Amino acid sequence: MDLNGARWRKATRSGTSGGNCVEVADNLPGVVGVRDSKDPTGPALTFAPAAWRAFVAQVADRA
Repeated sequence: MDLNGARWRKATRSGTSGGNCVEVADNLPGVVGVRDSKDPTGPALTFAPAAWRAFVAQVADRA
């Protein structure tokens, strides 16, 4: 999958200390990309938007 047009963002709570952060790109049609901020040229996972929303909702419910 081509993620060249992805606009990657980190959670606002991830801070600036260079820790373990996940970046998400949700600006692409029909797909959400997820990658490790420490390896921006490495592999990325892709999810259908509905699957990503369900994941985020479950995480929020358990926080």
